[in-house]
Amino acid sequence: MKMRGSGILLHITSLPSVYGIGDFGPSASQFAEFLKKTKQRYWQVLPLTATDPGIGSSPYCGASAYAGNKYLISPELLCCDGLLTESDIASPPKFPQKRVDFSRVIPYKEGLFHRAFARFQKDKKYAAGYITFCAENAGWLDDYCLFVVLKNHFDSKVWGSWPVDIRDRKDEALRKARKQFCGAIEFEKFVQYVFFSQWSLLKEHCNKRGIQVIGDIPIYVDYNSAEVWRHREIFKLNKAGRPTCVSGVPPDYFSRNGQLWGNPVYRWDVLKKRRYQWWMQRIAHNLKFFDIVRIDHFRGFIARWEVKAGAKNARNGRWVKNPAGDFLSTLRQHFPHKSIIAEDLGTITPDVREMMRRFNFPGMRVLLFAFSECPATSPYLPHNYIKHCLVYTGTHDNNTIRGWFKSEATQKEKERLFQCLGKRVPARNLHWELIRLCMMSVADTVIIPMQDILGLGESARMNRPATTEGNWQWRLAHQQISPPLVEKLRTITETCGRA
Repeated sequence: MKMRGSGILLHITSLPSVYGIGDFGPSASQFAEFLKKTKQRYWQVLPLTATDPGIGSSPYCGASAYAGNKYLISPELLCCDGLLTESDIASPPKFPQKRVDFSRVIPYKEGLFHRAFARFQKDKKYAAGYITFCAENAGWLDDYCLFVVLKNHFDSKVWGSWPVDIRDRKDEALRKARKQFCGAIEFEKFVQYVFFSQWSLLKEHCNKRGIQVIGDIPIYVDYNSAEVWRHREIFKLNKAGRPTCVSGVPPDYFSRNGQLWGNPVYRWDVLKKRRYQWWMQRIAHNLKFFDIVRIDHFRGFIARWEVKAGAKNARNGRWVKNPAGDFLSTLRQHFPHKSIIAEDLGTITPDVREMMRRFNFPGMRVLLFAFSECPATSPYLPHNYIKHCLVYTGTHDNNTIRGWFKSEATQKEKERLFQCLGKRVPARNLHWELIRLCMMSVADTVIIPMQDILGLGESARMNRPATTEGNWQWRLAHQQISPPLVEKLRTITETCGRA
């Protein structure tokens, strides 16, 4: 990533589609063409792992560290493969264009997947690819699919409240469950096979056009996930399988009470004894499907904010150090030539900076953070950037530029902003001024959220940290990508030497 370039942050769910949610189909290929026309090098997405509608369908809080989000599967591509017919997908419900309504999308797509599975079972032409996929991914696939089926069987209750023999993974209980639910397990394996087949085709489509795909790995996994159920020994749990400590971050820019994420924290002593095998396998899996990966909350590798289970917020946690040097050295030995981005926002201490420098991980700069402090020293302003970093106007956790300026920026911040620009700018034009600041900077890589490219307001925000409702829903409309927009973005990209 040391070549000067730029790209766009847009999650797959945000793509246009008549099927209620963005997917890997024609709109994704068309977006890749938009990136090519505007001379972008990168497409950054949020985690593609399986999500849980019971906790807001957050991509950062999924049921697996490996399994894909099946609702990103394209009905049109299923039709092209002969697994659905034109009539199957001809009359979808009238979904909202601007938002994802997960409560309506999920049952509709589940119905399509079951139709496709029925055809798949009758047609042997898919068998070879499916068998190979299942064999290559058995290490996570078998337990994940059993977990999903059991979770449905037990009315979505967390695994810690399942019958003890199943909860504690007794061999005989698991054998009986696999036999009892073999049909449902095969269905879940099928949708994972389709997910990764479609994703691989889209990534190949991007790579052929000179676009690298940046993926995202949440540092933690959800408690109610296949990984915690299967690997209890690497998490801080009691004998009944319940967390004793949970994750979060202390009070910061996003929340004065901190953020109580609630994920179980790792037992780094156990991970170290096993030479971090679980983490090496997880990162290898992601690097197979992405060109570059960003590790969310990278500082959690150096030290973790532990909060006692049952706490109401994250204020009274504590920092606990991890064997960071040993872990990151092992990581670099396994992946010496891979690009890994460290998300280093929030409370960052000198030991985190030292580890990033020592192992050459690029960090992040967010321009919207720049105006709350002295412009002369703010690390988020372009004149203080270093080359080896990624610059964003904002991330999925920020308001849009326009939304921030209208409803969050103080008068002091606005004055500092205009001082840096050397002029006063109306809100409707502000996004291009800030994009230009990022693009002209010395930073090797610039990533702009699509909402800021379009100059959208607060209603287009993707996520509000420390909230659980109304997030991850924004969607792009076809008509928002116009010829003048393509020309403007291409021109600024070329002018700033990022084409």
